[in-house]
Amino acid sequence: MATPVHQDPAVAPNQTYAAEPEQAEQPAGRSRRPIIFVILALVLLVGGYYGWQRYQFGQTHEETDDAQVEGDVYPVLPRVGGPVLEVKVQDNQPVKKGDVLVMLDPADQQQRVNAAEAALAAAEANVVAARAAVGTAQATVGSAQSTIGVSDATRAKLQKDLKRSQFLRKEDIIPQSDLDAVQANLKATSAQRATAANQVNVARQQVAAAQQQIAVAQAVVKQRQADLDNARLQLSYTTLVAPANGIVSKKNVQPGQVISPGQQLMGLVASDKTWIVANFKETQLATMKVGQPVTVEVDAYPNVEFEGRVESLSAATGARFALLPPDNASGNFVKVTQRVPVKIALTQPDPEHPLRAGMSVVATVKVK
Repeated sequence: MATPVHQDPAVAPNQTYAAEPEQAEQPAGRSRRPIIFVILALVLLVGGYYGWQRYQFGQTHEETDDAQVEGDVYPVLPRVGGPVLEVKVQDNQPVKKGDVLVMLDPADQQQRVNAAEAALAAAEANVVAARAAVGTAQATVGSAQSTIGVSDATRAKLQKDLKRSQFLRKEDIIPQSDLDAVQANLKATSAQRATAANQVNVARQQVAAAQQQIAVAQAVVKQRQADLDNARLQLSYTTLVAPANGIVSKKNVQPGQVISPGQQLMGLVASDKTWIVANFKETQLATMKVGQPVTVEVDAYPNVEFEGRVESLSAATGARFALLPPDNASGNFVKVTQRVPVKIALTQPDPEHPLRAGMSVVATVKVK
């Protein structure tokens, strides 16, 4: 026979009481389910609304974070070499156009100026000497022409004397020697005239040559003047001035340093004008045009928005300006979406939030 099992009266009531809380928790769980459904529905509605807003925004705007602030950076390069005498600026110092930045030792250039001045003075003296030679040659021409005049007068007289002497000789009034003397004097006078005529020609040639010497001397003067101007220009290059308003950056020159022409001494970042260069994908440019409004967010000022407009679009992708542009005709071809630089001009600069070249920005263009 089976032995009946008797429950312990002290244990059975406790088991009954332990089951009662489970039955009591079931209504509380059912009451929380509607709240969870409501929360999920609100999350879905908010997410859907946000997604719809982003979709609508994406249909009318193009955005990229591949953008940065750009500005004019002027390299300070010497045109002449030499030791640095003095550096008048420091890093991050604002300067104005024309302010002296660096001074080189001008001794070598000053010596070239002195030599050019001496050469110019010598050339000018040669011009004076050439003009004096022209005067002397012209005086020689005048003297030779006077000799020709005297010879012509003497010859005319002797020709008359010869006629008289020939008549007198026929009459046997004068001896033959007198007639021979008159004929000899006439021949001598004719020879003197020919000599004087040759002297006139020679003197005229000397005048022309002297005038040519004046022209040559004047050309030498111009050359020496150009050399002097160039020497003075080179001397002026020993003082390096700021090409524009800006801020000194990356200074790498010290007094006593010997520099060479073309060596970059520092950079000058223009502080009065900046712009944005945004590199949009080529698939984003279908409806992008010049003049469209742009909103710019700068990483340095997360709560500030800058307004701008599209000023221009590059005529080529950025890859075309690389040191080694891609050649898709060689090797295996892998299509890569290219980016095109777009220049964005700021319409309302904010002096309280200055933009510095190289800052990262997010540019959003309203294309519709």
